[in-house]
Amino acid sequence: MCGLSGEVRFDGHRPDVAAVERMTDRLAARGPDGRGVWSQGAVALGHRRLEVIDLSQRGTQPMTDPHTGLTAVFNGCIYNYRELRATLRARGHRFFSTSDTEVLMTAYREWGLSCVERLYGMFAFAIVEHDSGRVILGRDRLGVKPLYLSDQTGRLRFASSLPALLAAGGVDTSLDPVALHQYLSLHATVAAPRTILNGVRKLPPATVRVVEPDGRHTDRRYWHPAYSRRAEHADMDAEDWRDAVLAALRTSVRRRAVADVQVGVLLSGGLDSSLLVALLAEEQHEDLATFSVGFETEGGEVGDEFAYSNLVARHFATDHHQILVPSDRLPLALDRAVAAMSEPMTSHDVVAFHLLSEQVAKHVKVVQSGQGADEVFAGYHWYPHFAGAARHDAATAYADVYFDRPHADLAHMLEPAMLPARDASADLVGTHMSEPGADTALDAALRLDTHVMMVDDPVKRVDNMTSDWGLEARVPFLDHELVELAAACPPGLKLADGGKGVLKDAGRRVLPREVVDRPKGYFPVPAIRHMAGPVLERVREALTAPEARRRGVFRPACVDAFLAEPDAHRTKRGANALWQIALLEIWLQEHRIS
Repeated sequence: MCGLSGEVRFDGHRPDVAAVERMTDRLAARGPDGRGVWSQGAVALGHRRLEVIDLSQRGTQPMTDPHTGLTAVFNGCIYNYRELRATLRARGHRFFSTSDTEVLMTAYREWGLSCVERLYGMFAFAIVEHDSGRVILGRDRLGVKPLYLSDQTGRLRFASSLPALLAAGGVDTSLDPVALHQYLSLHATVAAPRTILNGVRKLPPATVRVVEPDGRHTDRRYWHPAYSRRAEHADMDAEDWRDAVLAALRTSVRRRAVADVQVGVLLSGGLDSSLLVALLAEEQHEDLATFSVGFETEGGEVGDEFAYSNLVARHFATDHHQILVPSDRLPLALDRAVAAMSEPMTSHDVVAFHLLSEQVAKHVKVVQSGQGADEVFAGYHWYPHFAGAARHDAATAYADVYFDRPHADLAHMLEPAMLPARDASADLVGTHMSEPGADTALDAALRLDTHVMMVDDPVKRVDNMTSDWGLEARVPFLDHELVELAAACPPGLKLADGGKGVLKDAGRRVLPREVVDRPKGYFPVPAIRHMAGPVLERVREALTAPEARRRGVFRPACVDAFLAEPDAHRTKRGANALWQIALLEIWLQEHRIS
């Protein structure tokens, strides 16, 4: 985990190094172990370093190789960097470090843009060609590592977080109505390339962008797996699929244990994180550190799952850390979590992850986390709805079960200037569902969730919250080979056993049955779900602030109605509607966006 930033000028002027310095400083939490800034010609780069691989000064960034004429900044980890290094050495290349960043630069020199297809990992990077002035930007297949862009007159700026771009200045901070529509319809998910701000965009996952010295750019999407059945799997039965999934997950967990520091696990006690603990324990990781968080009960809802996480920790004899957060800590914790958000996120567990990460970072620098399994293996309760849907009805079926509210309802919530004329969220879903390469409605829904919705909700959530404490989170369920395998798996095997059937079958091979067969859980934060106590006061303060009224996003009658009955207004899927609008306003105020 690191933070990168940069500016490219297209108008003949030198880059604003002071602006790059400000972006770099805003990324300090992502990389507390080192800082560097580099400038040459029309380009300036900044970097904050978290030392995970090659702890020596030879791994410092921005990294320049005078022999190749390249300079790079990198965020993430290339898990197969040792294998790539050996291949490149056999081809005559020499290395001055043991860093995966140098492997990236050398791989680019050897294979050009196609080098990304050889990278197994999570990453965002910028590579500068000294001679041509060309800049290459890249992002990993599942978008685990972020890259935000601000295209301004005569220049392009980029950074690992949206707040870092704000620190540089000159950003158009007006709200994007289409993005706002997605935020209110898709559980606060704003799909790449948009963000909630008109002046900031995101490089899409699995994309390499070549930026020419005159400002022109071309994008190449280098990975798009097919969600269809393959001939090579035709003879596989349910046991074969179980064994294949377990073998692929073992490989993924092993890859994500590559580090020059200790690797722990965020253990919720559910199937997904428990599987990671089991497979790491198989690898004989001594003193494996595991971490769980819980909250006080509110409104009769229990706020922890310690019974299950303790069971797993005892079974595998881990060095377990249990953290209980009292409700009176939530308002301050909420503001700190919002400050860490690159974009507004409404999921309750964002606060849980932030508080957990604060404590985990005192013990380890790297953790594995179970995000992504529900999207990849069809674990959510709405997926059976697609089993009987016709392929051509996939978009309609998706809107029925996934959207927070229909387009017509937004007219009662938003001021007219903030409401797009068309159903922007339905347009987004329709475009993705109409793409070829998904055999069934369920295949199309899983593809959309895995490659769009997940990237800009749970994956972003984990990255933002862990990185704010200098903690690197790795997500084995998003190994691209495992995702490709799951995409080809027959839908019925994924839907079986109440969802994630094939993964549960794999889990029964290595876990206590009471962990596999338990009811599905999540990171509950009851005080937020029920708008209890001090959280409600923080919400009321934000929505009645003068800047909220001046902003003119939500109709005052809507805000007043939500505040009058804080726990009464729910989205179609049961989320608190007051929390949804309040979180956006709190985020805007926290980042001083007028």
